[in-house]
Order: sequence, then structure tokens, then C-alpha cells
Amino acid sequence: MAASSFDSATAPARGPARRPVGTVTRGTTNTNRLRRMDRWIAHTLGPALRSADRPPTAVDLGYGAAPWTAVELSGRLRTVRPDVRVVGIEIEPARVAAALPYAVPPLLTFRRGGFEVPLDGGGSAQLIRAANVLRQYDESQVASVWERLCARLSPDGLLVEGTCDEIGRRHVWVALGPEGPRTVTFAARLGGLDRPSDLAERLPKALIHHNVPGRPVHAFLRDFDRAWAAAAPYGAFGARQRWVAACTALAGAWPLVDARGRWRQGEVTLPWTALAP
Repeated sequence: MAASSFDSATAPARGPARRPVGTVTRGTTNTNRLRRMDRWIAHTLGPALRSADRPPTAVDLGYGAAPWTAVELSGRLRTVRPDVRVVGIEIEPARVAAALPYAVPPLLTFRRGGFEVPLDGGGSAQLIRAANVLRQYDESQVASVWERLCARLSPDGLLVEGTCDEIGRRHVWVALGPEGPRTVTFAARLGGLDRPSDLAERLPKALIHHNVPGRPVHAFLRDFDRAWAAAAPYGAFGARQRWVAACTALAGAWPLVDARGRWRQGEVTLPWTALAP
């Protein structure tokens, strides 16, 4: 890599050096692990990315021991906005060093940082994606981290924070704007899904300890399982048709904010207020 590229890829945010906010997490990752989340982000954030006056900035916060998720996010978002700039941020210096050979400045760069989200000139981000990061923190820390990250968003920016399994078959994430949490999305590879409540083990930290009787998220997953069971005859036409039928029935009792086009992708989204603890 040329020296100029190396310098650009490792340039710190302007201003006095500060210790990154956060702690080192396990860092496990796999290629294509976040493809479902990325697909939803590209669809949801696409209009804002396309209408931005200048190249928008997207952050992959806590990308892990290997940079695959940041590389893939860059490629997927460039299909929406070719000049989008993705910054991979990691708190562990060795992980940043390992990612540098994959940098493509200015479209894809890497730097050390944490929840302070260091960007050049103190700029804001159109997107911050924090996948499988807060899962390793205490629930009591979630609200303050959300507030800190949302403060780093542009006015029409989005924070996507959630959890998935090791190979990206099951995801649950919360989408937040500068004002706070907006929606919760459940997404799955439908082939091999036994029941929707299998997604419970991937609930983000803000919800996972509330999947108990009497709490909204538990009631939602219970009703989803019942709708899934009732839609069993549609399984003859494939798991996708069964999922769509279950979501159609579920919409009679829960305020789903998406529709058939997204359901066919193995997704379903609700307002945060419907599931908030």
C-alpha cells in the first residue's frame, strides 16, 4: 500500500487524543454475517444516502478481529450511493492494524476508537452500525451508549444496533434516530427456521432479559409462534409464503410498520414503543 494511502487510512480525528470509550469485545466475525442487516439498511436509508449533498459517512463500529463486515458494508452501500465513505472503528489497535491492507481511501478507511465515534473534523455520521457489540455489555449501560451514539448522527442519520448468530441466519436489531429508538426488526433465513421465537436468543441487550411472561416482547413472540403454526398449510408453497401468511395474521394484533415486500425477505418490523420494556 502506498504511504499516502496508509496515512489516509489511519488518520485520527482532529483534536486532542483521547482514550477510546468502551471495552474490547470478543471480536468474532464471519463473511456475510451481517448481510440481512445490510440489506435492510440499504433499503431503509437509501433515500437519505442518495439525497445527501456531499459524500455521506457510514460507520461500522466494533467490526471485530477481521474487517469483513466493514468491507461488505462499503460494497453494499455503494450500490445505493457510489461515493459513500465507510469508516471501520475498533477499540483494539491490533485489529485496526490488521484491517489496513483492506482500506480503499477515501471510500473505506479504518481507525481506532469507541463509542465517541472519532471522525475527521468532528463530523457526524449518516449511519452507525453496531452489531454484536452491546450484547457483551450490561443492560444498564445500553441507554447511555445509545444516547452517546445518537448524538454522533446527522439529522437524518440512523443508528442500527443489534445481534445476530455466527453465520447470519438470525438477526434482531433496533433502529434509532437522533431522537432515540424507532423500530425493532426481526430477520431470519427462513429455511430451517423452526418457529419465530427461535429469534429470542438474538434479541439485543435492551430486550433479551425482558423475554418473560408479562412483557411485550414475550407476548409478541408468543403471538408470532401461534400465527406461524396457523400458517403451516402455506408451508407447502415454501417457508417464505408461510412467513408472509404469519405476518399478515400478526398485523391484525400488532402495529407492523412494513409490508409484504419486506416480509418476503424474511423480515418484520415493529415500532420500538410496541416492544419497549
